[in-house]
Amino acid sequence: MEAFYSLANGLTVAIQPMNLLFALIGVLLGTAVGVLPGIGPALTVALLLPITFKLDPAGSIIMFAGIYYGGMYGGSTTAILINTPGESASMATALEGNKMAKAGRGGPALATSAIGSFVAGTIATLGLTFLAPYLVDIAVSFGPEDYFALMCVAFVTVSATFGDSPVRGLTSLFIGLTLGLVGIDILSGQSRLSFGIPELYDNIEVTTLAVGLFAIGEALYVASRRHIQEEKLEPVRGSLWMTKEDWKRSWKPWLRGTAFGFPIGALPAGGAEIPTFLSYSTERRLTKHPEEFGHGAIEGVAGPEAANNASAAGTLVPLLTLGLPTSATAAMLLAGFQQYGLNPGPLLFADQPNLVWGLIASLFIANAMLLVLNLPLVGLWVRLLAIPQPWLYAGILVFATIGTIAANPSPVELIMLTVFGVLGFLMRRFDFPIAPVVVGLILGPIAESQLRRALSISLGDPMVLLQSPISATLLAIALIALVLPFVMKGMGRFKAVED
Repeated sequence: MEAFYSLANGLTVAIQPMNLLFALIGVLLGTAVGVLPGIGPALTVALLLPITFKLDPAGSIIMFAGIYYGGMYGGSTTAILINTPGESASMATALEGNKMAKAGRGGPALATSAIGSFVAGTIATLGLTFLAPYLVDIAVSFGPEDYFALMCVAFVTVSATFGDSPVRGLTSLFIGLTLGLVGIDILSGQSRLSFGIPELYDNIEVTTLAVGLFAIGEALYVASRRHIQEEKLEPVRGSLWMTKEDWKRSWKPWLRGTAFGFPIGALPAGGAEIPTFLSYSTERRLTKHPEEFGHGAIEGVAGPEAANNASAAGTLVPLLTLGLPTSATAAMLLAGFQQYGLNPGPLLFADQPNLVWGLIASLFIANAMLLVLNLPLVGLWVRLLAIPQPWLYAGILVFATIGTIAANPSPVELIMLTVFGVLGFLMRRFDFPIAPVVVGLILGPIAESQLRRALSISLGDPMVLLQSPISATLLAIALIALVLPFVMKGMGRFKAVED
């Protein structure tokens, strides 16, 4: 009952006219960037961080969450119509969705995608509503050593699961942790890695790093790819609506996809890719029409899309309750909180209940907005695909530069933006994941602070990290997560040699 009461209070915040406007802007922007290949919600939130700096915190965060949900919706449109997923989580949708579009059933594919996303998003947001308070109660009992161990789990799982190589993921993480050391040491008052530059005494701005890595780096990377295969747009033919048979074949995959997406999305190493492919393989095994798979089976669109959107709500569980980002967009949402001096975690529910519950309530509203907007406006989203890439990315470069200068008018900030942009380009070029850098910069100083607090309390005894059952368990999980990818890779090589 307490969750219902908190949600009702949050609803009074969410239905305020300005917050409704922010939610609408968020879902429109999110859908638009989800449709455009290569421009995901993480990049969009990064671009908007400097511009929203002086806006209302609740409204801005509601808008960022709307972008996240909208991006998950929009990614399916490109996956279905041009076989190019807007987000990696939409890859499974492309397998059957594009085949349906080529067979003249693009309308039902888009419809089952939108309705499945609504169903999954609503159920998963209810899960967030009821699960979050229990996690908060557990997290309140954490000591500094437990929080440090939790940060270690976040570091290892994020760096090991992003990208194809755990070594590259860990390298990206250490870049972020090194950048997090720049500035004034809180305990000693000494400057670290600032090289006598006054602008670096206040630490590196997360917004500058995020905009440089995501926006500038992506624009440079796209510009460097001269020979890109031409994308053929598949027109939407016939009715957008689903037949009775389509409904009958879709509703169970929607529910099964939700059951995969929400719990896996809530795990520290979850993400959306795993549940979408699990959902696809499950639907392929359970279908009564196995001959259609590979040629345009509607279950292969309904299940993965539901899993995709359920995982988005699942990702918000560790972010809001523990302050742990488990995806690139979640890392950017964490940066959005921090630019207003807010630290997601158990204390946020106590200190800012209106903001947190207003955000959760707004997710229900955003979900309904997306369903209403996506089906009637599918023609508009398809037209966005006609925007020439040079215009699009030139606009992103201008927007990123102006936004960063407006938030921090300094030549040093502009130089750092350029350096981070080149770093982002090189990381993409050599297949290093971007998200661990941002996670390292945000969580590194927090982890350092908690470790030093734990050591101060124990008078410098490092065994304090193993004396608490919670921290010992979490460190064991972090160690397993660190070693497991290397073991699996070694076993794979051994098996290949044996074969």
